[in-house]
Amino acid sequence: MALRVVLADDSLLMREGVRRLLDLQADITVVGSCGDLEGLLATVEAERPDAVVTDVRMPPTGTDEGIRAASLLRSSHPRVGVVVLSQYTSPEYALSLFERGSAGRAYLLKDRVGEPQHLADAVRAVAAGRSVVDPVVVEALVTARTSTRASVLASLSPREREVLSQIAQGKNNAAVGAAIFLSERAVEKHINALFAKLGLTTEPDINRRVKAVLIYLAEQQDAGP
Repeated sequence: MALRVVLADDSLLMREGVRRLLDLQADITVVGSCGDLEGLLATVEAERPDAVVTDVRMPPTGTDEGIRAASLLRSSHPRVGVVVLSQYTSPEYALSLFERGSAGRAYLLKDRVGEPQHLADAVRAVAAGRSVVDPVVVEALVTARTSTRASVLASLSPREREVLSQIAQGKNNAAVGAAIFLSERAVEKHINALFAKLGLTTEPDINRRVKAVLIYLAEQQDAGP
């Protein structure tokens, strides 16, 4: 069965371009398209797709409709994956996208639309519950802290990496502890240690957790299957 995809972008030219790129894939079928947040939510309700590809900014406000759609769908249609396309390398949108967990979510720069396989792979990933984050966005997060992502993550202990992998699934401290047989207090200590090693010590806790997850996801992508 082909993956069913809904497209959302206020630019008709962009929507048609993405449709043509995805139509080249034998296992992906575009079943609907729209130009605003209301239309996206209605189309998802009507079509029940496997995934959505949406612009980050659309009517009615032209601010963060793609991120809001991803958050709303997390509750109303949790099995629908979401690929957010953006022209912004600033990590703030990606931080918002991953606030409620990374499963089934992807954040790509619009430059990737010119790479059909990259976009198609992102659609397949979110439909399967996996995550994708554009490496350029991750570089924006870590440039000030280190020359390479690998050198940062290499400093984590095996247990810290295990805790980080659990956080990347959207789990809170109690759920992390239950999954890997640690007390909540021990989990908190490991999280504080990995935050320090990643240079995430002076920001709100939610931002630290999401930034750590973004760095982790980027390494997973680089490592491949």
